Amino acid sequence: MSRHVAVLMGGWSSEREVSLRSGAACAAALESRGYKVTRIDVGRDIAAVLTAVAPDVALNLLHGRPGEDGTIQGILEVLQIPYSHSGVLASALAMQKDTAKVVLAAAGVPVPEGITVDRLQAAREHALPRPYVIKPICEGSSVGVFIVTEQHEHPPQELTRTDWSYGEEVLCERYIVGKELTCAVIGDRALDVIEIVPNVTFYDYTAKYAPGGSRHVLPAGIKPNVYQHVRTLALRAHLALGCRGVSRADFRFDDRLEGTDGLFCLEVNTQPGMTETSLVPEMAAHAGIAFEELVEWMVGDASLNR
Repeated sequence: MSRHVAVLMGGWSSEREVSLRSGAACAAALESRGYKVTRIDVGRDIAAVLTAVAPDVALNLLHGRPGEDGTIQGILEVLQIPYSHSGVLASALAMQKDTAKVVLAAAGVPVPEGITVDRLQAAREHALPRPYVIKPICEGSSVGVFIVTEQHEHPPQELTRTDWSYGEEVLCERYIVGKELTCAVIGDRALDVIEIVPNVTFYDYTAKYAPGGSRHVLPAGIKPNVYQHVRTLALRAHLALGCRGVSRADFRFDDRLEGTDGLFCLEVNTQPGMTETSLVPEMAAHAGIAFEELVEWMVGDASLNR
């Protein structure tokens, strides 16, 4: 068993703070299990730092770029350091939401209708009939997301800001009313389903990571056939994108429709949060997997050519 683990965290994405918390929690868990742990706040010199540290394994707990888009995975492949979570292609593909949707739909995973448009064009006129959602193509944690309702006569003008840092194109999707559901996959096993009930109107960055920002219902209060279908689709999405290790698929479910017709996959997270309020550790605990056990499993699952 590899004993020296480099825990990669922080970085320079908009999700830096959450990544630091994920990394701290997992590093402490590994130390409690007797591993030698080196905590690395990832900077542009990461290749040189990793070469100097020379770990047996890298536990990747970066969220957003460069940890979730295939970049850090490529560096780890070049340095021949086995690493956790998804590989280069799956990471890049899942992060590119518009392309990921094409792959998911082809695999039989329903996704919301949507189009990719220039952000300035999206600010000039409504890209879709209201209500709809505008989101960056390559961000996570609901950063830069807008819900445009019937009450919004004009699109969000924040899209025109000179300091907009979320890319020149945005994804506009039909808004799915109803429940917010999520399901994690560990290896080849789909866990149980959580319904997220935000204590605000939208499950945004604050609701995700602030204690009390949302309420998690586990198991989700949906019909058994829908519940099992969420699990089936989460695993199907994980496999379709070529994910490895741990991933988490997020869904919306319009329960006004018959059967599972109202179920849509919004995205697959290849580097889901591992903080004290995160969803994956909660689902794992429900399945009888302690936090330390989950983190140790991720280290044991690490490899190259993922």
